[in-house]
Amino acid sequence: MEESLLTKVVLPLALFIIMWGLGLSLTPADFKRGLERPLPVVVGVICQMVVLPLLGFGVAHLMGLTGALAVGLVILSLCPGGVTSNLFSFLAKGDLALSITLTAISSVLAPFSVPLVANLAFTQFGLDPQSVDLPIPKTMITLVAITILPVGIGMLIRKKSEGFAKKAERPIRIASALFLALIIAGVVKQNWAGLGGFFAQTGWAAFALNMASMTVGVTVALLFRLPRPQATTIGLEVGIQNGTTAIFITGTLLENPTMSITPAVYSLIMFATGAIFGVIMSRGAASSESAA
Repeated sequence: MEESLLTKVVLPLALFIIMWGLGLSLTPADFKRGLERPLPVVVGVICQMVVLPLLGFGVAHLMGLTGALAVGLVILSLCPGGVTSNLFSFLAKGDLALSITLTAISSVLAPFSVPLVANLAFTQFGLDPQSVDLPIPKTMITLVAITILPVGIGMLIRKKSEGFAKKAERPIRIASALFLALIIAGVVKQNWAGLGGFFAQTGWAAFALNMASMTVGVTVALLFRLPRPQATTIGLEVGIQNGTTAIFITGTLLENPTMSITPAVYSLIMFATGAIFGVIMSRGAASSESAA
């Protein structure tokens, strides 16, 4: 797959379809829920939008990542969970309504937080912001067009034809996973010559961030005495990131294939760790129900 085809066509199209699919699963009630049940939503949003990026910076420094690979990890930590986290939350017997609400809110906030924090990451990890060129206004507009706009279209379609929206949810989830696999394959091909070294450099950092984020998410939720299903969901929302968005930012907006390596590696790892985490939490939920 040629780089231009991947970054200019496949990535934007994949992200648009994924976010459109998310919109098909949303209703205005999902946004109103944050006002009706503020505590779990506030805890989840703070963990996702504040704690997770701090973990991204911290893990990158502790694991000795520098330059493009470190920035790629931070950008990944700024991206919302997307439909993948919703699926994992469902399988893990979490609070699916909370998962959808957190995904919706973080998807709306991401276009504004990503360019601001990414520019900070450039200077933190030895990259000249002027040489990288991530203009904040243009980036915000692009991310709004490729994320918030398709979500709005999906919500409008659901309002007009709920039956079609419900039927389309499962195929779009499958298509989202296939798109992500195709994108990761493209990133791997672009960086095949140095892949072994890149994986050696980023694999443990990606794993550490993934495990730390899920653990912190669950722990903070339990400290606030939230029910186990909500703690499960917050752990997954913080730990399962939208790798497609991260690779779109690094590969298309920043045109830096090396920067895309860390999100691609993280995406591969999170499917395995997310599945294990889901099994553990779902069994715990089943045990609690049996005891009750």
